[in-house]
Amino acid sequence: MQFSKFVAIGLLNTAIDFGVLNLLMWLADIYKGKWLFLLNAVSFTAALINSYLWNKLWTFKDKSTRDVPVEFSRFLLISIIGAIINSSIIYFITTYITPYYGLSEQIWANLAKVLATGFSLIWNFLGYKFIVFNTKK
Repeated sequence: MQFSKFVAIGLLNTAIDFGVLNLLMWLADIYKGKWLFLLNAVSFTAALINSYLWNKLWTFKDKSTRDVPVEFSRFLLISIIGAIINSSIIYFITTYITPYYGLSEQIWANLAKVLATGFSLIWNFLGYKFIVFNTKK
């Protein structure tokens, strides 16, 4: 059940992440390279804030407030590593692999984002479950 809630929140976070990323790509007219890494980090961070609140209160039912600064620091560390994993995959695919089948750079960046999201999803769930919201600490 916990993983199902995590996935549901993940879908919301993914919508926020993709929405912000596509808005930023459209506004900046950037679809590859080092600046895409930065835009992706910004969109990932927007979803991060949403993720912390929903995962803390609903997925892992951690109502404690005594160690919130420590807990949030752990959450942030796990999420930053997840963001690095996510952004690195996007950067590598969009920079070093030519889009297949005549896909536009924007669609290619979104396909790279889908793959990157899968890898960071696994990392984040395990990190949140066993490191951040581990109620057996």
